[in-house]
Amino acid sequence: MQALKSKIKTVVSRINYTAIRNHGGPHISKDAPTIQITFINPNPSQAKKGQEDEKLTVDARIGETVLQTARRNHVDLEGACEGVCACSTCHIVLDNQLFDNLEEASEDEEDMLDMAFALTATSRLGCQVFVTDEMAGMEFRVPVATRNFYVDGHVPSPH
Repeated sequence: MQALKSKIKTVVSRINYTAIRNHGGPHISKDAPTIQITFINPNPSQAKKGQEDEKLTVDARIGETVLQTARRNHVDLEGACEGVCACSTCHIVLDNQLFDNLEEASEDEEDMLDMAFALTATSRLGCQVFVTDEMAGMEFRVPVATRNFYVDGHVPSPH
């Protein structure tokens, strides 16, 4: 009986630490409070050599994911899986301060990050980083390329 209780506890523990999977991200009101964040290299598919440090400052709604913010503002962050932590195409690079202040990535997110192009020590998936008040003024770097195992060149549009 003790062995069974131990197995159940392990399963419940794994369930509690599973990545949040909202198809397309959480539904946040258009009237939600906003902060300003900046994307570095917001359009890597169009950037010419030497323009990788272009910046775009946008309004981000508190509670939405960085992927949702990027899509609303036409930032070139793919998100082929529609934000359910099943790919690495919304890979972003954070500065050390922001990275250190976020909750740790789930095991699922870490598995997806292993497939990301140009992975860094402060890489995260945009679909798993939720906008908070504390992110005001922070910068998010969009890598120069992505790996899309679905269809090369396919960029899904939100529903």
